[in-house]
Amino acid sequence: MNGNNRRLRIFTWHIHGSYLYYLSQGNYDLYIPVNSDRTPGYYGQGTTFPFGPNVHEVNVEDLQSLDFDLILFQTANNYQNDQYEVLSARQRALPKIFLQHDPPWGHPTDTKHITYGSDVMLVHVTHFNKLMWDNGQPDAQVIEHGVVDQGYTYSGELNRGLVVINNLPDRGRMLGFDLFLEMRKYVPLDLVGMGTEPYGLSEILHPQLPAFAGRYRFFFNPIRYTSMGLAVCEAMTYGMPIVGLATTEMVRHIRDGYNGFLDLNPAQLIDRMTFLLENKEVAKTMGANARRYALEKFSIQRFVHEWEALFLRAIAGQATAKTSYSY
Repeated sequence: MNGNNRRLRIFTWHIHGSYLYYLSQGNYDLYIPVNSDRTPGYYGQGTTFPFGPNVHEVNVEDLQSLDFDLILFQTANNYQNDQYEVLSARQRALPKIFLQHDPPWGHPTDTKHITYGSDVMLVHVTHFNKLMWDNGQPDAQVIEHGVVDQGYTYSGELNRGLVVINNLPDRGRMLGFDLFLEMRKYVPLDLVGMGTEPYGLSEILHPQLPAFAGRYRFFFNPIRYTSMGLAVCEAMTYGMPIVGLATTEMVRHIRDGYNGFLDLNPAQLIDRMTFLLENKEVAKTMGANARRYALEKFSIQRFVHEWEALFLRAIAGQATAKTSYSY
């Protein structure tokens, strides 16, 4: 709520469906644009996630007549182009937050963030992201992931590992497509996600994923360089042990031998996967540890509380700045 006891009205784009769904669990309203061509960022709610009544689709033609409290950018295109194409000057003067989902895709340490030198509040989804970007502001924020608990679904009955990544064949080495292809020669691995054919089992809709994934012995994350994947957080809540590369944010959340296995040597990971396939009870114990950790660390209540507090801080900060410079 804001100072007038009215729910906050946040304008943003639909960029990452699962993140938007978890963000929508908070006590505020989200407005997302829709255009006739349903282009990226403008396709509305879609049919994958069970969004609630606080997520509102707005035709781009009607946007400029609406009142918002804050603008939330999620891509460089949102920041550089979209805001000028669909928002009014009055709306563009609102408090702004840039949510950075990924680490730098250019030079891994020397890339300046697009908001560098601006008054836009910058928020990262992982500490790894904040560390790698040249942010240009010492107070760049981190709000770690939060996920809705869908319950303990793990049985581990399938003597196979599961990979959940959308469009993995098109995303190449960064997300570990080559590692997936090589390692499945030695360990039975299934791939699910949009655009995974002919290498995978196609998409499993998000509401069906907990029951589907919980049958697998372990969850494998082959990604070399990205943020902490929400699919990993979700799998932990199902009670699945995690196997992955000892890179990026993974090393903060997976304790080797406790809730999963991490290594930089694919041969070692193959050995660890084989161990889990041969030791179902150990896999079950490690998965239970993963679930306990995830329920505490990735609490959806903590996540939306931090976001609401940040929204209010951004709005109050701009109001203070305007008062300070008024004559």
